Amino acid sequence: MKRRAWIGAGVALAAAAGGAGLALRHNRRSGDDGASALWGMGFEQPDGGHLNMASLRGHPVLVNFWATWCPPCITEMPLLDQFQRDQRAAGWRVVGLAIDSAAPVREYLARRPMSFAIGLAGAEGIALTRSLGNAHGSLPFTVMFDRRALLVERKLGPVESADLQRWAAKLG
Repeated sequence: MKRRAWIGAGVALAAAAGGAGLALRHNRRSGDDGASALWGMGFEQPDGGHLNMASLRGHPVLVNFWATWCPPCITEMPLLDQFQRDQRAAGWRVVGLAIDSAAPVREYLARRPMSFAIGLAGAEGIALTRSLGNAHGSLPFTVMFDRRALLVERKLGPVESADLQRWAAKLG
């Protein structure tokens, strides 16, 4: 009888450990760990200011990871700018986190100013995209958070007008 109890306890312990492992793997894959970390971060801005992500809590937030050397990133920037202007009154905040150094970002913004906040994530931003569910660290990569700061959408590749309309309606 003792042997059966030990075997039963061992099976139960193995099942619990397996379930915990699956939950942890799911959380990593879904970007929950990265999302929590993101809200504690701050980024230098090209104009010399500081972007504190925690200050955006309570708003729906679209975070776009981009670089000046990424043609699809540059193509989608005007669309993101228009989205910020159209949706700001509804509480939306758009943030562009540049996977780039300050000089090329400043040069780009001098030619094409944006109405949304730009932060300099540098090369470390690639690791942040991975923690948010971008397994390959490719650009552009966009994530959307609801007013409770929960990650609710992610897209690898350029956003399209239909994506933005759907997301705005979802959190409207």
